[in-house]
Amino acid sequence: MPYNNCKICSKEFYIKPSHLKLGYGKYCSVKCRAQSQKKGKNVYCEICNKEIWRMPKCLKKSKSGKFFCSKSCQTKWRNKYYSGDKHYFWKGGENVYRKRMLSSDIRLICKKCGVKDIRILVVHHKDRDRKNNGLENLIWLCRNCHHLIHNHNEKIK
Repeated sequence: MPYNNCKICSKEFYIKPSHLKLGYGKYCSVKCRAQSQKKGKNVYCEICNKEIWRMPKCLKKSKSGKFFCSKSCQTKWRNKYYSGDKHYFWKGGENVYRKRMLSSDIRLICKKCGVKDIRILVVHHKDRDRKNNGLENLIWLCRNCHHLIHNHNEKIK
């Protein structure tokens, strides 16, 4: 009676003599055979630290060396890493004045009439130079007041 030891779990198991002649009988079960063919390694998601399995092909393919469990985690990382001056289409910050105002602690209220509805508030440049995006040059105005200032030369209180 030929017995053999499993290469994975070292468990002794019976093998048919004809299978032994053919070179079979290295593993005691399908589970051990599958584990022996398993290549790759466990890595952690860059955003949520969830443990994920990646094959060697995927490990080599990553340009950043970072791995993600889902497309949403990858997008969160990309939006943080490739924003601002790191973005491919960055034009020196000409069009980020609204984002700067939203991230500052300036209250969302029209400086002329006092409207608080974010949907109708726009950013106004005091000196009318759109490239001057300093916070001291920017104020919130509603669309109506913004139109009055630009087209009817009204003044801000």
